[in-house]
Amino acid sequence: MRKLKLQVQMSIDGFIAGPNGEMDWMAWNWDDALKNYVSELTASMDTILLGRKMAGGFIGHWSNTVSNTEDPSYAFGKIMMDTPKVVFTQTLDRSEWPNTVLAKGGLAEEVKKLKNQEGKDIIVYGGASFDASLIKEGLIDEFHLFINPSIIGNGLSIFKEVTDKQNLKLVKSIAFDCGIVVLHYTL
Repeated sequence: MRKLKLQVQMSIDGFIAGPNGEMDWMAWNWDDALKNYVSELTASMDTILLGRKMAGGFIGHWSNTVSNTEDPSYAFGKIMMDTPKVVFTQTLDRSEWPNTVLAKGGLAEEVKKLKNQEGKDIIVYGGASFDASLIKEGLIDEFHLFINPSIIGNGLSIFKEVTDKQNLKLVKSIAFDCGIVVLHYTL
């Protein structure tokens, strides 16, 4: 069975964005070791899950990146654009984006169906409400939490929907020179 992996950047106080979606607190001066960690994580998957609200910004960002072969993020952007994406939505009737299909059924059923398909693992990038719903339903198999050296005091949390305790097992923690600490957990 394929695993569903969550990769998300967080502040030390547990927020993935400011109250209005601000992300100006994130560290982007990544060293080669952190870039290699992300490359290895990315190489283990062949499907990206996104919530509808996150899809436009995510796909738009990487689409702009691959329009410029001189962009330092071009190679990674190409992977993001070439990887099939599934956008979970109750409001859209058709996909607006290339290499993207819509999932309109129940969250748990749709994710379980994807996990039972042949292929590599699946990665989810969000957004906050979508991640929170996946966590609440116990659908995430691995957490890759990129803890940034920032405290923002208030914002969007992915753990706000959890009502039942979920015990996680720490697989590893890695501190990177840019100040980010990656915490890798499994259920």
